[in-house]
Amino acid sequence: MEPSRAERLAVVVIIAGAFAAALAVLPYRLFELDRFLVPKEVVLHATAALTALLLLPGRSRLEGTPADVLLLAFLGLSIVSAAVAPNPWLAIRAVGITWSGLVLFWSARELGRAGLQRPLLLGLCIAAVTGIATALLQAYGLADTVFFSRNRAPGGTFGNRNFAAHLAALGLPILLTVVLQARRRRGYWLAVLGILLCSTFLVLSRSRAAWIAVLASFTVGGGLAIAGGLWRDAVARRRLRGPLVATVVGCALALGLPNALNWRSDSPYSDTLRDIANFQEGSGRGRLIQWTRSLVMAAHDPILGVGPGNWPVRYPGFAQPDDPSLDGEAMTANPWPSSDWVAFLSERGLPAFLCLILAGLSLFIAGTQAWLGGRRDTTDLAGLTLAMTLTATVVVGAFDAVLLLPVPTLFAWVLLGALSPVDEPYLARAVRLRTRLGLAALAVVVGVGLTVRSASQGAAMGVFSSWGRLAARAEAARLDPGSYRIRILLAESYRRRGRCADAIPQARAAGRLFPEAPAPRRILRGCGAR
Repeated sequence: MEPSRAERLAVVVIIAGAFAAALAVLPYRLFELDRFLVPKEVVLHATAALTALLLLPGRSRLEGTPADVLLLAFLGLSIVSAAVAPNPWLAIRAVGITWSGLVLFWSARELGRAGLQRPLLLGLCIAAVTGIATALLQAYGLADTVFFSRNRAPGGTFGNRNFAAHLAALGLPILLTVVLQARRRRGYWLAVLGILLCSTFLVLSRSRAAWIAVLASFTVGGGLAIAGGLWRDAVARRRLRGPLVATVVGCALALGLPNALNWRSDSPYSDTLRDIANFQEGSGRGRLIQWTRSLVMAAHDPILGVGPGNWPVRYPGFAQPDDPSLDGEAMTANPWPSSDWVAFLSERGLPAFLCLILAGLSLFIAGTQAWLGGRRDTTDLAGLTLAMTLTATVVVGAFDAVLLLPVPTLFAWVLLGALSPVDEPYLARAVRLRTRLGLAALAVVVGVGLTVRSASQGAAMGVFSSWGRLAARAEAARLDPGSYRIRILLAESYRRRGRCADAIPQARAAGRLFPEAPAPRRILRGCGAR
């Protein structure tokens, strides 16, 4: 059956969203992390809402697999955990990313079943490589703009080299699939070029998580390819030459070409490779301490956790005095732990964590079975690519934040959905038009609400950064009442001017957002209040 007009339009929406998410950034340096994340969250939520509006009304039957049941349980438990979280603003933000990611997962699966897998994957490949290209421009000093961050360079429009490297690790399996299934010579060489760019950047990024993820995903893919006899396919063997050469050339370019990166070490890449499993010192030791204390925190709230997004709120109370995860203000240096899986376990509880892990295992088994039970040649690589993409997602998420962030959330869930096997569903139920419209309305209302919320955060950053008057900064606090940074900076400004009557409410509001933070208490003491 031919795809409908709404389905084709949904593909365009998702691809446009992928490009916008990779490139969206705000110029407000005072908000160095959120100026990259918030606009990308706006794009993620808007893309999910519009896609749901296009697809849900036309579904005459809802189908599900065991993975769907587990993912729904994970989402439901996350929402319950958010309802009791100490900082509701962070909880809404974190659950919103999960919500939109899963909406896109189910939407992409429907588009794959409609025969639109190929254009969807091609569009995401081009969007990913475009984002990586901005990081390469920064790495080689070819562009210096306010829309790039000087911290954690070269991150391009991602603001952090690790974020860009995560996307490169997720994109490589898809690029390889495009190479093996290319219908025209031009498409083949463009995909090879994408592999070259991603390989070059992965070396430059020095992201150990991405390096391990690529190694793991291609080890799994190679094992499944051998088990399925893909090596006997002459077309596959011939087409693999281009990606292999591109990988070698990309690594050579990264190591040989002069770049604009000011590494402290004289041998940065060999140092990173040598320390890839070093947990005795540096960031490896910091991760080990952080994970250990986060597990202690998880043991205190094993059922619902401390609340989605609330890890930075509660972690200082469990950290040791010399914990490297804390900054000089006794707050966490990052708003999430250095692992998706530690975050999900400590924030959402053991039941939600197990649901997500089992859902991933179910998808991996389904992909493996589809590959080994299918044609096992270049005409049907979806199951093999699903296993590789899922492996990369799991491994990179073990060492960094991935599904906690908007861009990898969009790419990972869309890829996993589009690559999911088209089999007989585990559950199937016909739904009336009224039910379909109700589900569409729910998805759109939630999506629009999340989009507006994220857009108001961006507007607050603009108001606070663009206008020096305290009245304007107070308006920023009204636009984004959940921003600790805006609240505390506004309170400090009031206190310096002797306006304690205005400083006290802002300091108390900041203290409610982060009860362990010392800055609000310091301002209150300075104003003679508690």
